[in-house]
Amino acid sequence: MEEEDVLQECKAQNRKLLFWKFDLNNTSHIDQLLDREGVTLRELMEEEDVLQECKAQNRKLLLFLSKDHCMLELVTLITEEPPSDLEEKTRFKFPNIACELLTSDVALINDKLGGDESLLEKLYHFLEQEPPLNPLLASFFSKTIGNLIARKTDQVISFLRKKHNFISLVLNHIDASAMMDLLLRLISCVEPAPLRMEVLNWLNEERLIQRLTELMHTGRDEERQSNASQTLCDIIRLSRDQANQLSEVTEPDPLLAVLESQENVAELLKNMFEGERTEASVVNGTQVLLTLLESRRSGLEGLMDLYSQGCERSYTVNSSILRAIEPHLKDFQQLLLNPPMRSAILTTVGVLEQPLGSARLHVARLVASLLQTCDLSICQEICRLNTMDLLLDLFFKYTWNNFLHLQVELCVASILNHSEGTPGQNSTSDPLFQHCQLVQRILDAWEENDKIQAEGGRRRGNMGHLTRIANTVVQNLEKGLAHSQMNDLIKELPEDCRGRWESFVGDTLRETNRRNTVDLVSTHNLHSSSEDDDMESPFPNDLSIQQAFSDYQIQQMTANFVDQFGFNDEEFSEHDENINAAFDRIAEINFNIDANSAAFEACCKERIQQFDDCEEEEDIWDEKEINYATQIKILLFCLLNSHSLFILSRFGVSLSSDSSPKSAVRNGGGGRGSASEEEDVEEEASPQHSAVAQTQSECYNITHNSESFR
Repeated sequence: MEEEDVLQECKAQNRKLLFWKFDLNNTSHIDQLLDREGVTLRELMEEEDVLQECKAQNRKLLLFLSKDHCMLELVTLITEEPPSDLEEKTRFKFPNIACELLTSDVALINDKLGGDESLLEKLYHFLEQEPPLNPLLASFFSKTIGNLIARKTDQVISFLRKKHNFISLVLNHIDASAMMDLLLRLISCVEPAPLRMEVLNWLNEERLIQRLTELMHTGRDEERQSNASQTLCDIIRLSRDQANQLSEVTEPDPLLAVLESQENVAELLKNMFEGERTEASVVNGTQVLLTLLESRRSGLEGLMDLYSQGCERSYTVNSSILRAIEPHLKDFQQLLLNPPMRSAILTTVGVLEQPLGSARLHVARLVASLLQTCDLSICQEICRLNTMDLLLDLFFKYTWNNFLHLQVELCVASILNHSEGTPGQNSTSDPLFQHCQLVQRILDAWEENDKIQAEGGRRRGNMGHLTRIANTVVQNLEKGLAHSQMNDLIKELPEDCRGRWESFVGDTLRETNRRNTVDLVSTHNLHSSSEDDDMESPFPNDLSIQQAFSDYQIQQMTANFVDQFGFNDEEFSEHDENINAAFDRIAEINFNIDANSAAFEACCKERIQQFDDCEEEEDIWDEKEINYATQIKILLFCLLNSHSLFILSRFGVSLSSDSSPKSAVRNGGGGRGSASEEEDVEEEASPQHSAVAQTQSECYNITHNSESFR
């Protein structure tokens, strides 16, 4: 055998040794176990890859698992408590593996479990235990039944409908969150649509919604109340989402119809306020009401919609919900006055003797949602009860509770943006200016905060929201729906208060808005470098940045996008000379493509061979000498030249090999030629641009290849 052949054979043997060294052709140990006589399920479950082999449709394993005694043992593991004398770390190891095997979405296992009524009976027996259920086993049971509902729908639904106490047992264990998940799977995972409607009608006949509403009574334990509330909220959202997606279904969702009915909402409110009013019952019940009123994004996004759209985005809420809530507005008013007692808490700003509490915060959220419906009767009742006056009191009392501040701001914005007065009838914004004295409160709070800060104190935490409330008032005085009536209310203020307001709007508020739009990051970086530095800032203010970014978001992506994006000269209100002087110098650069291409090729020849020079395929097993100096030179060259090409192309420098008048900078809106002139430039520069593109591509490849040498 020739020397070259011997070398090739050795290399081939090396590859084989490496292949077996890393065990790349290893067969599963499970197959070896299954070939053994008398192997047990526990032995297989001890193997780390049993679940992977099951999902990979290992035929021998699936046939073993689907045997009657194995399926029964798997179901027993997820429904019966493991021995208490086992170590806690391993006690639920096998139940967890059993659950994963049963829910691995393998057809053979699904068919066996869903088609064997004795196994379903064994599963169902888990619900017949006395509460409380083991939360881990409850989750295993819920996941297994849920998988069967999705995969073997007909068989499982038929089985459950025969069990007349099924809903009662599930609600009896509603303190376990897994039971809540099971109910939601019944509502959302059943297909096709006709079968889903049958299930919904069955659940409605079982009075599911009424039973969940009954669990919201103040006498129930908090865990049951909380899970019942969450279940009702999820049913509302799921039902509405499915109604929107399945527009062809004309039959209404029976569960949603009951939830939105005036009778059920009234029953919910009765359960909330009957007996001792606990914070848990108020919070959980209000969450359901908020979900019923939910038709737009809440929080800050909803506030932005409210500011930008006004009444155009007002939504329609089922009037039965509003009519059921309206008589109980006085009860929510009492919660603002006399909330459930809470002990003092320690906060980052000191001890809070009387915390606001979740109950009052949820009442504020409810009032904000009700006002956004623009229902005249609701708004008038809120005004009659002076609810806004109480909320403003809390706004200025709890100066560090931004959750409350946002809800009060939403309330004020809703009233001002949606207030429409008619002849002989007051506008809904009148109480804000008259009884609530909104203008006076804004002025007093602002002056008090200025005094605190002047004495070295901390700026109050509600000043940002107060600024936005003041801006909302000003905007509606200028162009609101009832701006003429609102201006009349301002004129009716005492003369000294009116003067303070005009001075505040013209000076203080205007200056605050200007400061709030400054690019604080750039300002901080420039001023922190040196206080004696007299150089003026070369950066535009934040208003220009916001405008440029807004323009950038809506413009089309075109070939000359890079040239179009950025600031025009006229957009800079100051420091024009400094800006242009820095950019004008770029036009003086003569970037010679030929010279740089030659340097690049010289670097490449030190290490890289051309493909056409290779007479035979390179062997990947050959050891290669790594020249770090060469790699670093190429990497640095690529990084520097890629960055230079990007910077120059960003400012419109023509990348031609000679200096020509067409290499002038096209910065912003100035110096931009006509379309024909730009086409001429592209045609003349196309060879160089091709070279640049090729060079950049090669740099990219070399840079990424060089990463392995770091």
